[in-house]
Amino acid sequence: MATSTVEDYPPLLSLAVHEFRTPASVVGGYLRMLQRDADLSERQRKMIDEAEKSCARLVAIVAELSDIGKLDSGAIALARKPVDFFGLVGEVAELVHEGQEREVHLKVRGSESGAMVSGDAARLRHAVDAIFRAILREKPGPATVVADRRVDVRDGRSAAILVVAEESDVSAAYEAPPGVFDDQRGGLGLALPLARRVVAGHGGTVWSPAAPETLRRGSIVICIPLTE
Repeated sequence: MATSTVEDYPPLLSLAVHEFRTPASVVGGYLRMLQRDADLSERQRKMIDEAEKSCARLVAIVAELSDIGKLDSGAIALARKPVDFFGLVGEVAELVHEGQEREVHLKVRGSESGAMVSGDAARLRHAVDAIFRAILREKPGPATVVADRRVDVRDGRSAAILVVAEESDVSAAYEAPPGVFDDQRGGLGLALPLARRVVAGHGGTVWSPAAPETLRRGSIVICIPLTE
């Protein structure tokens, strides 16, 4: 009896992406046509709008699955251009509004610039955005989550460190031994598994503190080596 191997997964993911993307795109197209052209009641329009949003979410998840497969197989390579990681973090934070209706706020502090890395700015933006939203969306509120930026030496190299945690937990999260990064969180699609791969592709690591449970679940740390 034949068994699957690691080598089987890239083509399997590619096939799955193709098989999901085609029908989802067709359904989305018809739903948008109804939104644009059909004479609908308010109740019908609300139902169509919700269906279109769900279909768009499926398409986005399929795109993330495609990116994961391509990164794992080496089919795509990350861009290698100078990026100020700390400046990028600040720009992303300004656009994140997750949790504000629950009075959960994101505050950025620490070095505003001076953390040059060689990398893919667009993919790093998506990775940082996913990590911000992962922490913010699970806070019941009210709360203040801090994105703390600092430079430190890790494994003999200067590195950009980003600690994302509640204000009272930042120091503990930074000092705690690294644990396994929990990227299996609902409601975010495949954004966190993709973020982990993007950080690794920049020579970095992402982790949650090893313990205690409240700190492990509510904090994430990113470390990316500097190029300058």
